[in-house]
Amino acid sequence: MSKRIRFNAFQMNTVGHQSPGLWRHPRDNSHRYTDPQHWTELAQLLEAGRFDAVFLADVLGVYDVYHGSVDAALKHAVQVPLNDPLALVPLMAQATGHLGFGVTCALTYEHPYTFARRLSTLDHLTRGRIGWNIVTGYLDSAARNLGLERQPGHDERYDVADEYLAVVRKLWEYSWEDDAVVNDKERGVYIDAARVHPIAHEGRYYKVPGIHLCAPSPQRTPVLFQAGASKRGTAFAAQHAEVTFVSGPSKAVVAKYVDDLRSAAVAAGRGAGDLLVYAQALVITGASEEEAWAKYEEYRSHIDIEAALVLLSGWTGVDFSLYPLDATIDYIDSDAGRSALASFSQADPARTWTVREAAEFIGLGGRGPVLVGGAARVADQLEAWQDETGIDGFNLAFAVAHESMRDVVDYIVPELQRRGRYQREYAPGTLREKLLGRARAHAPAAAPILP
Repeated sequence: MSKRIRFNAFQMNTVGHQSPGLWRHPRDNSHRYTDPQHWTELAQLLEAGRFDAVFLADVLGVYDVYHGSVDAALKHAVQVPLNDPLALVPLMAQATGHLGFGVTCALTYEHPYTFARRLSTLDHLTRGRIGWNIVTGYLDSAARNLGLERQPGHDERYDVADEYLAVVRKLWEYSWEDDAVVNDKERGVYIDAARVHPIAHEGRYYKVPGIHLCAPSPQRTPVLFQAGASKRGTAFAAQHAEVTFVSGPSKAVVAKYVDDLRSAAVAAGRGAGDLLVYAQALVITGASEEEAWAKYEEYRSHIDIEAALVLLSGWTGVDFSLYPLDATIDYIDSDAGRSALASFSQADPARTWTVREAAEFIGLGGRGPVLVGGAARVADQLEAWQDETGIDGFNLAFAVAHESMRDVVDYIVPELQRRGRYQREYAPGTLREKLLGRARAHAPAAAPILP
């Protein structure tokens, strides 16, 4: 029996996201990102299309690597202005009953004690539909605005992340027993103090002696998402993640990431299928082949090369203003996003990319493939990508808000449902139960134990 295809919607609380320049398209509505109705409309559309979740990306800095300045990022609205993703969740949750919410939060710059409370609060308010995309950050501009000269080194950020996960797991899973809240009005006892425990954490980076501020939420630990594809990021995902995201321009690149992730999970004592893997993609479709390809050409005419290079420079830490557009991209080791350059070069040695080709590629949908055609053709492509790479689903970027998502819901979802490859109804329960069929979070081999 063929595996079910899953969809997440890749979004950001900003003007545009992964298609720099497309905000200029006359039908694009991403300028409405400050309008609550913009987000409730999207949430209801995605739930009608039985999407697993809306995945909200975020950064805490600005893209200032290109020309060493923020000017180009501001001019082209390259993920700036940018609002807090977490504030969108209660809005969208109130408008839906099943859609999940994966929110990106950089652990490098927020203390785990306060962060644990924010996520528990959202898990309560969504009735157990919250997930956390664990990132360590990659922009030095964020570090500078938070009082540091630059961000810590790539691998050190993951060392911090390991301890951060230990702290929040203790708070979420071990501080309060399931029956700590007794709500006994007659005895005047709301919480049985004997069932609430200080975590007494004292490590290299954090000291948290006390109890979690929140009573246990429906999931306790949010569903743990992770997107790092470097060697250290893969090891981190194998230890902690339940859902992972990968991005690559070819099936060969994505298949290698999937194989590496599943092998690392097995090495960490887990099953190869314990991780759900979503690959980034952009779908451009319509009522016919001709309509889909006309949209593709129309969208391509709005790609902004300079804006795409601003984005790529921020992802990689490499100032692409210093290179001619016909220069080839070689793998460069940087402390920003190692997997971004690798996806264009080292992981796919059969192809040599020029700077212009890379900019044109990410200018429409980011670092994933662009799948174009009528419903049948796109469904064939989605099936081939899943069957040949081993992914579980797709993290769908958009070109035009909300047109891209509406086209997927109107044309692709029904075609996949007819083929038996896509869910017709949501499974009951929390986001974790819907995605993974279990109520409690994965416990790593080195699970924290209270003293």
